[in-house]
Amino acid sequence: MQALKARKSSREFSPEKLSPQVLSDLLWAAWGVNRPDGHRTAPSAHNRREIELYVALPEGAFRYDADAHRLDPVTPKDLRAVTGTQDFVGSAPVNLVYVADLSLTAAGSPEEKLVFSSITAGAIAQNVHLFCASEGLATVVRGSIDHAALAKALRLSGERRILLAQTVGRPR
Repeated sequence: MQALKARKSSREFSPEKLSPQVLSDLLWAAWGVNRPDGHRTAPSAHNRREIELYVALPEGAFRYDADAHRLDPVTPKDLRAVTGTQDFVGSAPVNLVYVADLSLTAAGSPEEKLVFSSITAGAIAQNVHLFCASEGLATVVRGSIDHAALAKALRLSGERRILLAQTVGRPR
């Protein structure tokens, strides 16, 4: 109840980095494995696990490997400013990018695949919101993204589509 009461969107972030433990806990809360059978903290239609979670930090961009609970490097470039069109994204310590691998979704039309993937991404984003509320962190989900530029910077290929981004940090 306290986390739901405290849940809100914020667009003002301190540039202070999150500790490795807080970042680890954030990623696990978002999309981590919470059961021995590999299911995650957020629902996924038919357990397809079609969302890939990318993390943009000052040190570079990474893909979250939930099974190993680790960050795999994508590029050493600081892509935070590329994750959105608002000014604050470039100086906030963490930007999450939700990417749907549509080849992993259940059979259906392209629109249906995007709907199911978007539902999963929304559930993950809400997990992040609730984690941030419980930890006194600031966050906001964003759709204002230059999708083509970010997809190129993250080296996305195939049926991977950027759905959302979410900024996380300490409140300013």
